[in-house]
Amino acid sequence: MKLFGTDGVRGEAGSFLSAQVAMKVAMAAGIYFKKHAKTNKILIGKDTRKSGYMIENAIVSGLTAIGYDVIEIGPMPTPAIAFITENMRCDAGIMISASHNSYEDNGIKFFDCHGDKLSHEVEKEIENIYADDEQIAEAQLVGKGIGKAKRIDDVIGRYIVQLKNSFPRDISLQGMRIVLDTANGAAYKVGPTVLEELGADVVVLHDKPNGYNINEDCGALHANALCNRVIEYRADLGIALDGDADRLVVVDEKGEIVDGDQLIGALGSYLNDIGSLKGGGIVATVMSNQGLDDYMNEKGLKLLRSDVGDKNVLEIMKRENINFGGEQSGHVIISDYAKTGDGLVSALQVLALLIKTKQKASKALRPFKLYPQKLVNINIKTKKALETIEGLDAKLKELDEKEIRHLVRYSGTENKLRVLLECKDAKKMNLHMDSMVEFFQKALNA
Repeated sequence: MKLFGTDGVRGEAGSFLSAQVAMKVAMAAGIYFKKHAKTNKILIGKDTRKSGYMIENAIVSGLTAIGYDVIEIGPMPTPAIAFITENMRCDAGIMISASHNSYEDNGIKFFDCHGDKLSHEVEKEIENIYADDEQIAEAQLVGKGIGKAKRIDDVIGRYIVQLKNSFPRDISLQGMRIVLDTANGAAYKVGPTVLEELGADVVVLHDKPNGYNINEDCGALHANALCNRVIEYRADLGIALDGDADRLVVVDEKGEIVDGDQLIGALGSYLNDIGSLKGGGIVATVMSNQGLDDYMNEKGLKLLRSDVGDKNVLEIMKRENINFGGEQSGHVIISDYAKTGDGLVSALQVLALLIKTKQKASKALRPFKLYPQKLVNINIKTKKALETIEGLDAKLKELDEKEIRHLVRYSGTENKLRVLLECKDAKKMNLHMDSMVEFFQKALNA
């Protein structure tokens, strides 16, 4: 059974991700972490999905069964779990979330003692332990060997201090009006608190989670309501987070969404201008627009590309000693302040940029023009290996001949094929996209 996708273990709660699977995954991960244990403590946080109760209890049962002590901190953003795991000297951290997916899904993300996501090699090792029933049976303890669990409700303060420390001390948000959409997710408390403590006038949307409304027509994936409210309240900026708050979408003062690549370009250039950018460049993914490449070149900075996933971005950042990178989808990593994508850290840097440059968001956050680009998600029945699809090589060769950049990949978390095309000629690009969609719908839904 393959457990790990692009970002942890994820699937429909109660089906793929049942209580039994969650408990066994926790045992397998716990067995791995015990090899490097220092404190015998593991931290658990979650977003606001109702299924989080079931999965949390299953994970606690699995970890305590093999002797781990567990600290439960309730609903908190994914980047908070990464930070607090290291801050509290835990052997590992676990976040229960399916990020931007709807409430029916849930997931389990792991962090090591340093707050870093696990490598593919470590994930594979945990999968091997998961498949070894004898090893899992032998790891279960009795009597005084069984672990304990406790819930702590005040760790939110540690994360708030960390967020505020990422914002320049010589400025404040006094006089700024911000509309914040927390997606009925994990940042529904911490997000408004941080912005208000830094002096902003905050209008909060979708901060009433009920277990089912996370990401529902709101947040980073559905920013229409945010766009309208920014105009209605004459706000300086709109900020949308996703369910676990590791993703950021920004809306300018005109109520228009800022493209993720333009946001990365603006932030990268700003960090370089203030002397904070390390490594002489930034990291983006294969999905990022060619316009970002051109802009970085103009600035004398390099742009390195990774596979999709903020974990892959961070891997290259570490290797090249670069402290800034991100994905056009809104995962932005500023490693001086966060070990993973952090929507609130990124939002605070955007606000600092606007204040320091004394520019409106509509100008400051669009420093270059984008090449026409289109991404289509195709619902599919089966994930057939791309190299086995008859006729695909010819289709891709035709795109190359037409000077259309292309990327075709399966979603790591959903039954979808993602097709990205990019070209200076939008009309030509759209015609070929229609042809590609028709081709894949026949090839993968027969």
